[in-house]
Amino acid sequence: MQTTYLWELYAGYSFFDFFEVPNTTNVENGFDVAVDYFPGAGWIGAEGDLQATFGHQSGCISKFVMPSGGVRLRWAGPRGTQFFIHGLAGGAHYFPQTAYGGQNAFAYEAGGGVDIAHARRMAIRAEVDAVATRFFGTYQYSPKFSVGVVYKF
Repeated sequence: MQTTYLWELYAGYSFFDFFEVPNTTNVENGFDVAVDYFPGAGWIGAEGDLQATFGHQSGCISKFVMPSGGVRLRWAGPRGTQFFIHGLAGGAHYFPQTAYGGQNAFAYEAGGGVDIAHARRMAIRAEVDAVATRFFGTYQYSPKFSVGVVYKF
């Protein structure tokens, strides 16, 4: 029998390919942190997430920051493996200011991944997400890949 915990704390590296406007893509690297709470150690929980990535655009440093919250569903697999999907919504901020429009937008994220047990309370997480925003009068649907460490308590 696999032990499930009420809380999970995640920190890791993120690769974000921001599709800014048609024919303009900005590759960014950064970090992703999340905290999850599962009432009664069940399979459905609440998640809070912060993504911050950095890149270069037109000779300037670019920054994408997205705090969000939502729902996470998890399933216990064999040998301490845990699979999950999640949906998050929040706001996003993009710097530098561009000629295309404002720096703030509504954002949402959906995706999933796997936690592979490394020790009793530790796991390695691999995650793939789609991040959707509406900057500059157009929609952006951008992929995000993350890998990091999960502490369960």
